[in-house]
Amino acid sequence: MLMGILLWLGTFLGMEGVAWFTHKYIMHGIMWNWHESHHVHHKDKLEKNDLFSVVFGISSTLTIIVGAEIPAYWPLFYIGLGIATYGIFYFIFHDIIVHRRIKIKYKAGSAYMKRIMKAHYVHHEVHTKKGAEAFGFLYAPKKYQ
Repeated sequence: MLMGILLWLGTFLGMEGVAWFTHKYIMHGIMWNWHESHHVHHKDKLEKNDLFSVVFGISSTLTIIVGAEIPAYWPLFYIGLGIATYGIFYFIFHDIIVHRRIKIKYKAGSAYMKRIMKAHYVHHEVHTKKGAEAFGFLYAPKKYQ
């Protein structure tokens, strides 16, 4: 059980690196045609960029199922849970708190929340494939204080 908890937590924390890499080199690279919808103003409920959540959701779901159903692959269950947990945190932070895709009353109080929100707003100052900075989602360097 301890190994499962460590796998879950390690995967959750490691997903920030995966998300940063994916955001910088895939979303702002070869898959810009999906991500561009997130960098332009629109009034639509959904955007092409939401397909990335579908891809990560399918990956997480399949990993959980394989880990649960095939005893030899049990670690995949906890890895899938780590991916899913990161996805939940990402959704709450990115879609609800920052972009207000679900209307809530929220005002950042902690220095951490102010920093990651500022970093995300800095990222959105650039509306093109190249030239953006701050590719993380749940971590931002101190320079964004």
